[in-house]
Amino acid sequence: MPRFGSTQIAFPEFSGATRRLILINLGAYFLLLLATSARFVDSLRIMAHFGLYPPNVMVGEIWQPLTYSLVHLSLLGTLLQLLSLWFLLGFLEQFHGARWLYGLFVASVLGSAIVAIMIYQIGAWTGHPPPLMALTGCMGAIFGLVTAIGVLYGGVEFRLFFLIGIKARYLAIIYALVALAQTFGEEQMYAFAQLGGGLAAILYIRYAPRRGFGFAVSESLYGLRNKYYRWKRRRAASKFQVYMKKQGRTVRFDGQGRLIDEDDVKHDDRKRWN
Repeated sequence: MPRFGSTQIAFPEFSGATRRLILINLGAYFLLLLATSARFVDSLRIMAHFGLYPPNVMVGEIWQPLTYSLVHLSLLGTLLQLLSLWFLLGFLEQFHGARWLYGLFVASVLGSAIVAIMIYQIGAWTGHPPPLMALTGCMGAIFGLVTAIGVLYGGVEFRLFFLIGIKARYLAIIYALVALAQTFGEEQMYAFAQLGGGLAAILYIRYAPRRGFGFAVSESLYGLRNKYYRWKRRRAASKFQVYMKKQGRTVRFDGQGRLIDEDDVKHDDRKRWN
């Protein structure tokens, strides 16, 4: 693990996965801004269909757990979120690859959405649903990134409000306590969603493959394909063995379905005993 001897103040380099994720969010903001300015659609409809609105997710709008993080409606809120993403993503990208960073970001976004939906469903089943609100923005992902830095690089010291030095682990704890306090207010679902992003980040750090889920899935599919081909080869070898036995000849195959040359076997036996 890298060691840090100084307080982190400056923004990191704007490149790689950090730049791509920020530009995606910035592009989504301007796209929605143009759509609402041209009166093609109003912001309430955007929030209902592309923000995270649990009742709509339960009736089939399954894209919302991903698209809600791209819905930015206010200029100031978008600016603060994108600056936070720049700082947090850029810091982590110095020590982790792009695949790992993409995975952490998506895991935090989905973790926030899943927890928000669960809270809504539990409230609906118990007869005490939380106040409904459409979730927008990537605050869940930001809290996941803060949690990841607190877990992996807890000793790093940041400047809170550019004045007060505070270690990353304590900053993550403060974020968590603020979100926990908000669960007792009117924005319960929003607060639980942020906590869900932090929990998803911890699970991702603990269990995610080092080279990313995409690489792990491709390797698993490759392994399944190889198992299928080996099964076909063993099956063909078994059929050929039965056929040759009917012809009065005996052939042998190994566990992978490959023909065993009897001359090679005898030669190996002679070498073994001589």
